[in-house]
Amino acid sequence: MIPSAERNGSTSMSLAMLNALPNPVLMLDRSANIVLVNAAGEFFLQSSAGKLQGRSFSEFIPKDSPIRALLQQVRRSRAPVSEYRIDVSSPRIGKDVFVDVYVAPIHDRTDDLLVSLQVRSMAETLDRQLTHRGAARTVTGLAAMLAHEIKNPLAGIRGAAQLLEKHGSADDQALTRLITDETDRIVRLVDRMEVFSDERPVERDPVNIHAVLEQVKASAASGFAAEMPIEEYYDPSLPPVSGNRDQLVQVFLNLAKNACEAMSGATKPRLRLETAFKPGMSVTSPGSGDRISLPIALSISDNGCGIPDDLRAHIFDPFISSKQNGSGLGLALVAKIVGDHGGVISCESKPGATTFTVLLPAWKEAQLG
Repeated sequence: MIPSAERNGSTSMSLAMLNALPNPVLMLDRSANIVLVNAAGEFFLQSSAGKLQGRSFSEFIPKDSPIRALLQQVRRSRAPVSEYRIDVSSPRIGKDVFVDVYVAPIHDRTDDLLVSLQVRSMAETLDRQLTHRGAARTVTGLAAMLAHEIKNPLAGIRGAAQLLEKHGSADDQALTRLITDETDRIVRLVDRMEVFSDERPVERDPVNIHAVLEQVKASAASGFAAEMPIEEYYDPSLPPVSGNRDQLVQVFLNLAKNACEAMSGATKPRLRLETAFKPGMSVTSPGSGDRISLPIALSISDNGCGIPDDLRAHIFDPFISSKQNGSGLGLALVAKIVGDHGGVISCESKPGATTFTVLLPAWKEAQLG
């Protein structure tokens, strides 16, 4: 028999190892009761380890979930099993939550099973983020081409239109003014696209994200969000993020402005700013290959019309816009800036509830990475 002190030490070491993993991991006994759960598992099940231990894992998954059959299969075969894209949506876990499940026996504990969950929604978010960055790189090349091949001829067209305007009739002058205005509009569009060609590394400092949001709130309240309720739900204990303050203000000001425009027809428009500490999410740093944690979550929510289903998966792509006269570059630029900061942006939307969430690295973690 293993001495009690040795068992406790082994359990503590096992839990420390599990807590280092970014995915939810649970140890279940023969009755599928939770014996151990790591930090990511606590966050996923929205409860502390103390409250989870001893409770049946079945309480947290749908009654018809394939996970129940997987547990029985592994107990019978004593061999690990994987299953992909299982729906575990529930009032506790949330809507439209899909996971990849890995169940394995623990060989030195005959009746216990190890369950590891890979949240597909987050994996798909990362896949989309890589797509957005690839799209941004495409715009980078396009912007450089446009700047060289289009802006110079446009200047000549504009100059010719101004000369014609001086000697033309009233009808001709109306047409030349149209040419001038449209030329200026194209130049402004190209100027906005040239931002994508800036590949310099972001100069980062420790940034108080709440100071950023306060600046965004002040700008919104004095302009596009005047007289609109702005709700704030902040975690005051958050550490500084690693980033460029001006660029982060640009990101959240853009998101707030889009949110307000989406609420133009709402009876009681409401803008919500929220921050939270959400451990468990990490990405690989380009170049070094190191894993960087993204524990700082910032959300901007509105109760507007929502994003159409056919656009939702492409809203961060260039030239995609739900606005009648939108250029489709605002959210593409937001995605580029967030990506340049080593972060991730995602969106959940339905009529009456749209939330953009940005995950960013903390300053200390970025410095250590």
